[in-house]
Amino acid sequence: MGEHDAFWIDHGHDRELAAGGSSHYAEHVRANVAAFDGSWGDIAPVTFACAAWRLAITPSPPYVRRHRRILSAACDRNPWDGTLTAHLLLVSPLPAELTASREWWHDRGWREWPQTFGQYLEPTDQDLTRAPFLRTTLLIDAPIPLDALPPAPDGPSDSLPDTARLAVTALVRELNALLTPIIRKLETAQTPG
Repeated sequence: MGEHDAFWIDHGHDRELAAGGSSHYAEHVRANVAAFDGSWGDIAPVTFACAAWRLAITPSPPYVRRHRRILSAACDRNPWDGTLTAHLLLVSPLPAELTASREWWHDRGWREWPQTFGQYLEPTDQDLTRAPFLRTTLLIDAPIPLDALPPAPDGPSDSLPDTARLAVTALVRELNALLTPIIRKLETAQTPG
């Protein structure tokens, strides 16, 4: 895992959390086979990959970890043509138009994203009684190539967790190719003073 990678799979933690096997994610997949309903035997791997992704990001702690700037990451089947579309929300610094001059602040004490131990947080109700917050984000909607995705299985089987892992690994690789350069730029950008 690089410092600015968008996503990574925490294999060590996955093994540590496993109750009866070698993978907590595999156990999670087996316990949630119904999440794959509608994908069995599909000629396109999209619905299966999207279900595998949802299961990889939902348990706490998740199988797929994400960079602190990523607030959400969803993968969906595009209803227009059946391709895979990623929907991502990232924390962003204020745009240059707002940092070039602070005259718009009018001494209101505007604040950006609250952070604790480097993690971006929503302001608490108490925070909101003290100052206004301007929390900027980037919304990214992007097609994801299907080439590396495994075929959708014909139905539940012993190989289901392995096929789900392959799909998630391919999505992590594609999403990293898409997002890591953006995150690297956001992390290394200098905030005007």
